[in-house]
Amino acid sequence: MRVLGHELNNSLAPVKSLAGSMRSLVDSKERPSDWQQDMAEGLSVIESRVDALSRFTASYTRLAKLPEPRYEPVEVSSCLRRVAKLETRLTVDVEPGPEAVVEADAVQIEQALINLVRNAADASLETGGGVRAGWRVQGAKLEIWVADEGLGLSNNANLFVPFFTTKPGGSGIGLVLSRRIAESHGGTLTLANREGAAGCVATLALPANGAGKV
Repeated sequence: MRVLGHELNNSLAPVKSLAGSMRSLVDSKERPSDWQQDMAEGLSVIESRVDALSRFTASYTRLAKLPEPRYEPVEVSSCLRRVAKLETRLTVDVEPGPEAVVEADAVQIEQALINLVRNAADASLETGGGVRAGWRVQGAKLEIWVADEGLGLSNNANLFVPFFTTKPGGSGIGLVLSRRIAESHGGTLTLANREGAAGCVATLALPANGAGKV
């Protein structure tokens, strides 16, 4: 129940924020010229996230554990940009990268990225910094990274301990679940302090060969 509650809150909070912004746009007497495009994009993000979350929670409830990945082609750029739009507290800058399609469970990978982006935003909001994300192909790996400008990591020992958290009101679930998703795809999830800059970078690496492949 704590896992499900965590994932519901991580998705429903930005969906609510998007809906509020769209309501303000509809109620405004002076709308920008591209308001219909903004509405269409907002509705598309909400529809996509609600559908994915519904499937995720249904599978999780039915099996009471992380479901086996259901592999399908996932276009990395589109997936990461969708996740970035869900973070409404600050702008997540998505850097351009090579065209990449990975065989993976789209719902699970998106859920893992939502957790990483939210954690990065939490860290950056403490310092007034920003969040950047991107992807690269490194040999036999596809790496999706999320970098924040927070205070960085002072102790890595408890990062992946279930229910351990230093954040007020935190559940200690997000990173644990994200790592399980990575490992179920034959990949890894690592967190490290950025070199030569403040903050932390999370790297989700998926294999180019095997179950998950570019």
